[in-house]
Amino acid sequence: MKRKAPLSSVSPDPSRVSPSPSICIPVCEPRAIDLRSAVIHAVESADIVELRLDYLQGDELFKALRGLPALISASPKPVIVTLRPMNQGGQREMDDLTRIIFWVEHFLYGKPHVDFADMELDVVRIFQTREKDEGKTLLDWDRVICSQHYFENVPSDLNKIYAELASTPASVLKLAVRAHDAIDCIPVFKLLEQARRDGRKMIAIAMGQAGIATRILGPALGGFLTYAALDKAHQTAPGQVSAAELRDCYRINKLNAESEVLGLIGSPVSHSLSPRIHNAAFDALDLNAVYLPLEVHDLGAFVRRMVHPRTREIEWRLRGLSVTAPHKSAVIEHLDWCDPEAAEIGAVNTIEIEGERLLGYNTDAAAFTAPLTAKGIELSNGNCAVIGAGGVARAVLWSLRKKGARATVFARDVAKASSTAEEFGADFRQLDGASFAGFDVVVNATPLGTRGQREMDTAASAEQLRGAGIAYDLVYNPSDTRFQREARQAGCETIGGLAMLIEQAALQFKIWMKQAAPRDVMTKEVLSYEF
Repeated sequence: MKRKAPLSSVSPDPSRVSPSPSICIPVCEPRAIDLRSAVIHAVESADIVELRLDYLQGDELFKALRGLPALISASPKPVIVTLRPMNQGGQREMDDLTRIIFWVEHFLYGKPHVDFADMELDVVRIFQTREKDEGKTLLDWDRVICSQHYFENVPSDLNKIYAELASTPASVLKLAVRAHDAIDCIPVFKLLEQARRDGRKMIAIAMGQAGIATRILGPALGGFLTYAALDKAHQTAPGQVSAAELRDCYRINKLNAESEVLGLIGSPVSHSLSPRIHNAAFDALDLNAVYLPLEVHDLGAFVRRMVHPRTREIEWRLRGLSVTAPHKSAVIEHLDWCDPEAAEIGAVNTIEIEGERLLGYNTDAAAFTAPLTAKGIELSNGNCAVIGAGGVARAVLWSLRKKGARATVFARDVAKASSTAEEFGADFRQLDGASFAGFDVVVNATPLGTRGQREMDTAASAEQLRGAGIAYDLVYNPSDTRFQREARQAGCETIGGLAMLIEQAALQFKIWMKQAAPRDVMTKEVLSYEF
């Protein structure tokens, strides 16, 4: 088979970021006999394949080594070979001597079959010392990736660690840390910036759901490559997305330093369909933009360090944000201006960055009534129940009051809910043991039932919903929630949250991009999603 081309195309120009990202898919098979088929499968989606030999347990490693040169040579894509110790995320116990012997036998003395060797910093140091003592070059450093992993957090001395990596002659430097909040991406982006200035090839990744932005934007900001799973069942690190998602949803091959960035801030955000909806719209209109899920816990630090043009610590072309629970009300104090309707509602779900100002809007209120209007439901003088008292509930109550409907808030938090109800001229009742008989519309404005840990929860049971008219669940993932199933069992008509999701997204799109959203594309994307 013809030998694959070198990876020169992904080497970043220190003065300009390369627009050509590379996706690396790790192959992590426990049996040697399965490696060949796994590599064949991976090269269909990858630009580079990583052979994680530490996943081979016991004698399987030694079985695989006999056929390693032929396996790598047969790959039409470049191959990274990795033998990771357990303290660096590996899957088998091994001492330093075992690792050193492995690299001596399979990489030293110009052995041609390994495209890249991913060696941990401690092993690289050993070879550096040996070269100095012997006065000759032992490794082809152009093919060495010098790596270090931190699976608990972001080390405080990250710059010092980078300096240690950079002091080696390795061609590529790799540093992976664990992110717990989107702000943990800041030092990772700064590392990429530093590597560009130094003219060094760098892989810098923040693992975990909160670090996904580094996996998507890394190559566009000069990263040597990004790692992706073959599919959801083959993730090898926390927060790793699939190669198909990177290409089809986030359009990673089209991103560059000029790409505008938008995103969803909240916690949790991994269930959200907003990235699929907005990225499909950007693609349909050929816009150089990407929409990211951003796991944010410390809202104030995030706005100050990553969002506000006057104080943010990274240079990225951030254009706007969606806001979800639990930040819709809290974010208002961080804005420079708030739309009067959003201020009256007391919740913002959309932020636009205009010059050096943050502008806040609420598209939930208008989006909430759209599905009801489409069904010909007249809310004027209607009797409506709203379960919940958070940011979404406030938008619902504001809309119901504007439409002339009577509303009653049902919640467990008496102090918060009664205050919210009074603010919007609604009644208040305790949720526990409540009956919704006689209400024309019952709205679930809580996150109960959202995909994840609380997917099997419901805001109300069939017994409670019996005698109500329409049960309207604002949760959209999954599309058929337990609340809706309980409502159908009670004989209610049901409305899911997908229609509202699309409508509020379309309104957001117009605010950010100053043009009408392709609603048909957004709708098609949602309907094609496999829940």
